[in-house]
Amino acid sequence: MKALYIAATGMAAQERNVEVISNNIANMRTTAFKRQRAEFQDLLYQNYRRAGAQSSASGTEIPVGVAVGSGVMTSATARIMSQGNISPTQKELDIAIKGEGFFVVNLPDGRTAYTRDGSFERDSSGQIVTVDGYSIQPGIIIPANAGSISISADGMVEAFLDGQTTPTQLGQIQLANFVNKAGLEAIGNNLFVETGASGTAQISVAGENGLGNLQQGYLELSNVNSVTEIADLISAQRAYEMNARVISGADEMLRSATKMF
Repeated sequence: MKALYIAATGMAAQERNVEVISNNIANMRTTAFKRQRAEFQDLLYQNYRRAGAQSSASGTEIPVGVAVGSGVMTSATARIMSQGNISPTQKELDIAIKGEGFFVVNLPDGRTAYTRDGSFERDSSGQIVTVDGYSIQPGIIIPANAGSISISADGMVEAFLDGQTTPTQLGQIQLANFVNKAGLEAIGNNLFVETGASGTAQISVAGENGLGNLQQGYLELSNVNSVTEIADLISAQRAYEMNARVISGADEMLRSATKMF
């Protein structure tokens, strides 16, 4: 009874779909989180009567064949890289990217990571770092005697030092972009790393080469829509239940067949 195994693949696929949806909902309040969507493909087919085969010696062809599929599989969990809403925070080292681009982060193991989370802090040396203490590129150090800090739309960091009437430029934040952003690999902590599918990072300053602008005192929110996620969850639950009913129906058919002997 192949229906048992076909329906089992449907239940497994919808279980994975619910896992993706639950992760989206869990990260509704995660800064700059990008939601995922489960995508599916049908599995191999067994042809009992192939379309186009000859049905007689005179050369007539079968217009429509008989083929039964073997179920479904999860083919991808695509990440939707759309812009999240921008929310004010009134914190001078909070930076939101309005448009394309990622902040470039140096990891302790020497790798380079990328993030949309602009909730930055200063470490003990005055360097601008992420909440995990990872420095951004290029490294920018804010002196201890720095007063008001301003970050322009193109990422230029300036501060008034003691006794100065004009601001001092401390450095310029760089952004990275990719040919295929959905190909980036998420490693947790709001970080992504480059893969062969994403392409090589293209580094530039904000506002150039298609990159977005920076907004100081703001953070990008998650792009998860609660209404959409709940609707998707209900659809996944119903699909799971229907596959379970198929298994129950196939089991009843087998039970009826065994009673005949």
